[in-house]
Amino acid sequence: MKRMLLLNLALACVTLTAPGATNTPPEEPVILTPPAPPAPRINGPLVYGVRPGSPFLYRIPCTGERPVKFSAENLPAGLTLDAQSGIITGKISTAGTNRVTLIVQNARGMAKREFRIIVGQQLALTPPMGWNSWYIYLHHVTEAAMRDAADQMIASGMADVGYQYVNIDDCWARQPGLNNPEVGEPTRDANGQILPNQRFPDIKGMVDYIHAKGLKSGIYTSPGPKTCAGFEGSWQHEAQDARTFAEWGFDFLKYDWCSYGQIFHGGDPRLTNTVSVQAAKGLAGYKFAYELMSRELQKLDRDIVFNLCQYGMGGVWKWGGDVGNCWRTTDDLGHALDLGLARGEKLPGFYSIAFGNAKYWEYARPGAWNDPDYILIGWIGSNHGKSFKQTTLTPNEQYSYMSLWSLMAAPLIFSGDMTKLDAFTLNVLCNAEVIAVDQDPLGRQAKILRQTPDEFVLVKELEDGSKAVGLFNLSSQPRTISVSWDDLGISGKQAVRDLWRQKEIGSFDKAFETEVPRHGVALVRVQPK
Repeated sequence: MKRMLLLNLALACVTLTAPGATNTPPEEPVILTPPAPPAPRINGPLVYGVRPGSPFLYRIPCTGERPVKFSAENLPAGLTLDAQSGIITGKISTAGTNRVTLIVQNARGMAKREFRIIVGQQLALTPPMGWNSWYIYLHHVTEAAMRDAADQMIASGMADVGYQYVNIDDCWARQPGLNNPEVGEPTRDANGQILPNQRFPDIKGMVDYIHAKGLKSGIYTSPGPKTCAGFEGSWQHEAQDARTFAEWGFDFLKYDWCSYGQIFHGGDPRLTNTVSVQAAKGLAGYKFAYELMSRELQKLDRDIVFNLCQYGMGGVWKWGGDVGNCWRTTDDLGHALDLGLARGEKLPGFYSIAFGNAKYWEYARPGAWNDPDYILIGWIGSNHGKSFKQTTLTPNEQYSYMSLWSLMAAPLIFSGDMTKLDAFTLNVLCNAEVIAVDQDPLGRQAKILRQTPDEFVLVKELEDGSKAVGLFNLSSQPRTISVSWDDLGISGKQAVRDLWRQKEIGSFDKAFETEVPRHGVALVRVQPK
């Protein structure tokens, strides 16, 4: 499937015309997320999965006045915590659940929080969070840009609320058939090992650099002969490439269908040795390449989260959790934005992606997540990554975007410019209470409670028995939207909290209603009083 380039997107600080709309009412980029208090607060997931004997790396996400001192109670044997950086490293050999108490202190106070380390065979017990290079650098990603993104993840405070993956997308390898010393042949060395292009002079050193910050790193390839952008893929080198990625130290693999479509339509000869050509072009064929790489990843002595990028084909939500950790349910979000503009749609393209992804709520669970693609706000790349544009999404649309992804328990992977993170964009990306909805350890995706041309209402069950509810206004005018306790399957007095503003709204007996701005959202938590 051909990768489509992103349209001219852009930043919330400037009032621009929304995609497909005319005479968009001006909106102030009001920052709703309160600043983090000076006292320490521990953020991020409450649960973490690792395989026995695999390298463990976790940077405790924590806001608060620096310097801070980190410690932990009941840290399992084999792990070490650096008191200054908050980075936990080591290996755990014994399977089981370890209930650790994380402790953070600074001049303003102390915070404690339970952190469950589950040693078993399941990774990504909460949706992955991080950054991906595609929609900003596209064809022009470099090692220097990746190192800079890691620096910015720390400096911006994104790492302090749980973002941890710094992932290369396409265009890091070499292009078959291209006579260009920078990015062309040879694509592999004499032993068949895949080669980075000259924009990545020290790819293992780059991963070590990212790891030294307590962050993780991801890489990209295709099960086909070539990637979407025409670079070397892993076709017939799956085991070797998996070992190479592990030797380089990568923690995440995005496996993009791309040119494998040609193999699929011809019937993969490795599969047709055991099934008919007809079967190879059906469900067995959709699964085969991903099952093959999954088996190779399981053989490695390090954990690599496996992202199946094959655009929702073959009903992947039904079997993706048996093969990998997250799977794309739709086409590229950048493609959807392009189409939305071309068709003159009234809503930005992320809504259509969300509506499609939301239908598969019953298939999401810890370690297995529906993936509706990346968060495209702030500054985004254009012209193959040679220039950058600001998002045309209004402030309210950006709040809706992040709310949808969090309610859907989607991977929170930002793919904008890490060097141009203004206060508004960070307020959208880094609200700890909104992120907690996404990272809730129960692992439920929100159900669709109501969908009309004007309203979209989602409800997500949370581990503590409360419910996160998103009231989305799809119309072009402000609208009062309500949800009843009967709708939510609850009764009695309920406390309602505004998660974007991080404040209590009040206590309600039978229902909650509020005015929601054009293309905006009310994201609340409902809990028994």
